Amino acid sequence: MSRFLLQVHFAVHFYRKAKRHSVKPFPEDWHKLLMDNVLFYRNLSKDRQLIFQQKMMQFLSEVYIDAVQFELEELDKILIAASAVIPVFGFKEWHYTNLSGILLYPDNFNEDMQFSSKDNSRNIGGIVGNGRFEKQMILSKKALYHGFKNTTDKSNTGIHEFVHLIDKLDDRTDGVPERLMEHQYAIPWLNLIHKEMEAINDNHSDIRKYGGTNQAEFFAVASEYFFERPDLLKKKHPKLYKMLVKCFNQNLKGNVPHNKI
Repeated sequence: MSRFLLQVHFAVHFYRKAKRHSVKPFPEDWHKLLMDNVLFYRNLSKDRQLIFQQKMMQFLSEVYIDAVQFELEELDKILIAASAVIPVFGFKEWHYTNLSGILLYPDNFNEDMQFSSKDNSRNIGGIVGNGRFEKQMILSKKALYHGFKNTTDKSNTGIHEFVHLIDKLDDRTDGVPERLMEHQYAIPWLNLIHKEMEAINDNHSDIRKYGGTNQAEFFAVASEYFFERPDLLKKKHPKLYKMLVKCFNQNLKGNVPHNKI
């Protein structure tokens, strides 16, 4: 897809976004799809699964999702909505005010947002837009599905991109989510980030190497680890785990919000 066509797609998103949809009832058959594909949901109590469902439907009423060169399926929407809800599940109410539309590509793409070429540069699974693509997100269906299928690799592209959006709510994607983190934790968090990034770049950490790129990528990569392998993160990086529990208001052992423990 050319950049021009991409802009046209996003223009359509903005037009459709103006027509806000009411919150639809949760489709009963989605429960099984969530149970089969989303471990986070499967680990919740029945009462908390109902809350998760409500949050999903609220999200889907606020954000327009479109597929490029294929028909959007129910599971596509479910996995995108789950990616959005999981990081903010510890909060009573949450709206992604910095997101309007999502484009789902069939495969990974390159920096020019092309996914049909056969070169090896198609290694991007997701991106949050800036400039003329502000309030937009592009996701690779292949990467999105892989993130939920493989529950042992400490990686989830969908969660990664939504964590970037959370980070960006204060207009700076800098790895310090001021909307989530109380002021007194900012300096300890930065100190911890720099220590962990140094360990990554010295090959002394099991945190994915991409987390050593910059503060924003560290926050997103560490968050993937937190939601995918919480017990392992707690064992290997107890300080980081404790800080992320406070940040996301969730203790992932049993998926109980931190302030309810």
